[in-house]
Amino acid sequence: MATSHQASGIQAARLDAAGIAENFSDLHPAYDAHEAAVAADRCYFCYDAPCMTACPTSIDIPQFIREIQAGHAESAAKTILEQNILGGMCARVCPTETLCEEACVRETAEGKPVEIGRLQRYATDTLMEKGEHPFKRAASTGKKVAVVGAGPAGLAAAHRLAMLGHDVVVYDAKSKAGGLNEFGIAAYKSTNDFAAREVDWLLQIGGITMDYGKKLGGELSLDGLTSAYDAVFLSIGLAGVNALRAPGEDKDGVRDAVEFIAELRQAEDLTALPVGRNVVVIGGGMTAVDAAVQSKLLGAENVTIAYRRSREDMGASRFEQDLAASKGVKLMFNVMPKAVFGNGAAAEIELEYTQVADGKVAGTGETERLAADQVFKAIGQTLEGQPGALELEGRKIKVSDTGRTSMAGVWAGGDCASGGEDLTVTAVAEGRDAAMDIHSSLMG
Repeated sequence: MATSHQASGIQAARLDAAGIAENFSDLHPAYDAHEAAVAADRCYFCYDAPCMTACPTSIDIPQFIREIQAGHAESAAKTILEQNILGGMCARVCPTETLCEEACVRETAEGKPVEIGRLQRYATDTLMEKGEHPFKRAASTGKKVAVVGAGPAGLAAAHRLAMLGHDVVVYDAKSKAGGLNEFGIAAYKSTNDFAAREVDWLLQIGGITMDYGKKLGGELSLDGLTSAYDAVFLSIGLAGVNALRAPGEDKDGVRDAVEFIAELRQAEDLTALPVGRNVVVIGGGMTAVDAAVQSKLLGAENVTIAYRRSREDMGASRFEQDLAASKGVKLMFNVMPKAVFGNGAAAEIELEYTQVADGKVAGTGETERLAADQVFKAIGQTLEGQPGALELEGRKIKVSDTGRTSMAGVWAGGDCASGGEDLTVTAVAEGRDAAMDIHSSLMG
């Protein structure tokens, strides 16, 4: 996608280093020990805890909070990590407000839940700061498993398989591990290079070899992998980007939101990252919010999220919507892109108002133009190239409850696989469960 910024309003250093540092500080500062104890005291330790049912990885939430209350943060961390090895990142990025905390009895009774996410972060951070790995690798089984994709599902599967004694090789197309945790999540949610540090800590289990710059359909083939390994787990994510299908989307300044977030996450100096004066983000999910909020934090003057359906239909949670609004982002609903205008570079975007009938979005003919020197597409991603002869369900790889694909010896999980929401915590659960099924299959 064209990214030259001449003759457009896209420029770097809209804010100084101090302004950027303040804007990109931790969204939810960590608890200290006293704050964690006070927060833990609010838990009712429900016998049939609804928070636990609401957690995709089924962490024993009352148990880990009780351990924090008793002053045993490291035991609490182990309780979390047994179910969710990426519990540290999930504590930072999980939409807890629509999962465990929404189900919390305190939320139902008082409108103020136990802050489960921040307690989870306190426990996992305490353990990780010690540098020790709480799990031991079982005796070698002599079995070899290939994991393609080093995102949350792939890392969770690799860790569980290695812990069970299998030798694992993790391939990834990029030059570092982490998937969307490293490349696709807002910088203010994962500060101080946390995603990379969590991967290094996870790899302490042993038995996992990382192999970068290898892509399925490029350097890797399914046939090659299935013949070289006892089992294969695919967690290749969704690398293809949906098109706007609007004239002018090839102009400079129109680009993929995920690409922008990745560039931002890997930038060493955010003051050097160019951003538009008038930014419009097309989409309604977490990626749209992350791109919009970070554009504002970089110094963009006017930032608008334009979504084709109603607020209630938006993929981003109400917390995320309110966060965007609090940072000065304008949210527009029931509008879709009609055309991008400008002489070579984007200058304006025309939006058409929509109505939804029988679930289908249709234009009304009424339009509005907004100044837009930068337009981000956050309208969903697709599977890039069909991986071999695997059966698809919609646009994703069809899998069973335990991640089995239509091909013997091949499992899949995370965003590339059918079922589940596209959340880090769901991907971790799918990777872990597929690993257990692979283990059962290999050990007969």
